[in-house]
Amino acid sequence: MTTNSKIRVRFCPSPTGDPHVGMIRTALFNWAFARKNNGTFVFRIEDTDAARDSEDSFKALLAAMRWLNLDWDEGPEVGGPHGPYRQSERKDIYSPIAKDLLENGFAYNCYCSQEETSERSKALQAQGKASGYDGFCRELSDEKIAEFKSLHRVPVIRFRMPDKPITFTDLIRGEITFQPEHVPDYVIVRANGEALYPLVNPIDDALMQITHVLRGEDLLSSTPRQIALYEAFSSIGVGNGTIPEFGHLPYVMGEQNKKLSKRDPQSSLSLYKSEGFLPEGLMNYLGLLGWSFGEDREFFSMKEMADNFDIARVSANPARFDIKKCTAINADWIRSLSTQDLADRLLPFLVGAGYSVENKERALILQAIPLIQERMETLSQAVGMLRFLLENDEEFAIESADLPQVQSAESKTVLTKVIEQLTGLEDWETQVLHDKLNELLVQEMGLKPRLAFTPIRVAITGRRVSPPLFESMELLGKQSCLSRISKALMV
Repeated sequence: MTTNSKIRVRFCPSPTGDPHVGMIRTALFNWAFARKNNGTFVFRIEDTDAARDSEDSFKALLAAMRWLNLDWDEGPEVGGPHGPYRQSERKDIYSPIAKDLLENGFAYNCYCSQEETSERSKALQAQGKASGYDGFCRELSDEKIAEFKSLHRVPVIRFRMPDKPITFTDLIRGEITFQPEHVPDYVIVRANGEALYPLVNPIDDALMQITHVLRGEDLLSSTPRQIALYEAFSSIGVGNGTIPEFGHLPYVMGEQNKKLSKRDPQSSLSLYKSEGFLPEGLMNYLGLLGWSFGEDREFFSMKEMADNFDIARVSANPARFDIKKCTAINADWIRSLSTQDLADRLLPFLVGAGYSVENKERALILQAIPLIQERMETLSQAVGMLRFLLENDEEFAIESADLPQVQSAESKTVLTKVIEQLTGLEDWETQVLHDKLNELLVQEMGLKPRLAFTPIRVAITGRRVSPPLFESMELLGKQSCLSRISKALMV
């Protein structure tokens, strides 16, 4: 294992679409590993695919990392000694290295068309052999090369895999061996001269002196290719001659036990942000996907995760993304916030819903926070719970789904009695309201509490799920409460 002072890890996403939770889990594990070992966390953007990459996605990646508090030591906006950190700005680096590989026999020109390689691969499979490229152009004669050139065929460049097993010790899965027949020669440069991911990713890792590669299990099959490439780099003087240690993180599974993909709605990071998940809550849950804090502990901060991160406690087994558990952990984090902190985080959601949050409203919100904090799972839920305090009586309306709660004859009777009881009440405080209405509706009229208080709750707050009723009535004030009850009697 490389000494702690030299540990360098990287997170290198492609800017294609909305960041997803599986990608962020990978970033978190790399970040925690670097922080635990006083290492360097490199953030690199792999944006060489012009057809799929976009500047908007690049900006979304930066914003996501900032929002999630995944600070990086080298990368975009931060800089560093190994920049630039966007592959689109490093293209001049790759061609000379590809040329050196070619000239030193580690790679060769391949003139085969895709149709030819596909047909020969199918033929191998039909013979019960491993499919893939059959090495047709490995040792072409000068005459054959001249023939291809006369046909105006433009070659790709293939890396020449060694004819020997490749064994490495995965940090998570232990020793793994790939036999040569299962790792055929592969294309590293297109016919148009464009270097491909299998080449540029290891080049950047070598030049940026990455010591540990923690990435998804789906990339495990590319590891023997990259190890062979690193050995070639050592011969032609690329990098410092070391091969990173690899650790392949378990799959994150979604519904029906299928691998979670960026096409699954529940994988979208922007969804969690718009719903009002806290970055602390989301990162806490993602930290549990394949890693154990130990001591059966499930609630922890990113700093606590980093302080206790041990790659040995990363499981090789798939991890299941459970939205209910993620939501429950987020609710725990909401309950852990101070009143002022929670209020500050709620304001953007209230403003986004069109509510004014000037000094008067902010004071009300602060008073209401203790009433809703235990009931909230996401920040967005505060909009429905607090709107009764932020809307004036003329605009206020009961949610359509809850209108039946005030429309029955029994409900009308309750609301009428409540107005009669409270009109002359001078001491408009929570305990007084509770005692008066409990005496009237439960003791005198013999109603069960749910039947007695639900119509009042809906009339006052506009919905069945709300902050505690009597505290809400005190906050809203006598005039507004009586006005809304009267209005409810007319629907």
